[in-house]
Amino acid sequence: MKTEFRRACRFAAAASAVLILCSCASNAQAPAADPAAEAGRAALACTLPTNCVDSLGGGSHGPLRYEGTPAQGLAQLQATLADFPEARIVRADAQSLEAVFTTPIGFRDLVDFRIDAAAHRIDYRSRSSFGLFDFGKNRSRMTAFAARFAQNARH
Repeated sequence: MKTEFRRACRFAAAASAVLILCSCASNAQAPAADPAAEAGRAALACTLPTNCVDSLGGGSHGPLRYEGTPAQGLAQLQATLADFPEARIVRADAQSLEAVFTTPIGFRDLVDFRIDAAAHRIDYRSRSSFGLFDFGKNRSRMTAFAARFAQNARH
């Protein structure tokens, strides 16, 4: 029994080390035309990938793309948020929006959106406000959100 416990502890420690090392690796990004937009994107980077997803990584989650003016992009973002009854907008201005998604059992996830007018893109970060793990909830939500955002763009 003790041997199995030690083996499980060693496995957990090794898996944690791999997770930490993988989260420290980054992909080089092309320089942005707008330094303010680049600073805004940097502020959205996930610090703990086990409870957060952002549009900045090289994974399947890229930024949301919109056509038209930043105001039209913001309107499309607000319309998409209205499709999610668990979402509540807590702050909005011309270039950013912050929303809270509340799960059925009461966990709150914070989603920050920033509009890059020059690139016609909306970067985001979705993170749990409680705990070290979200068990993929932010990733799955933002996958559904991006699909709905693109669908709203076609209508």
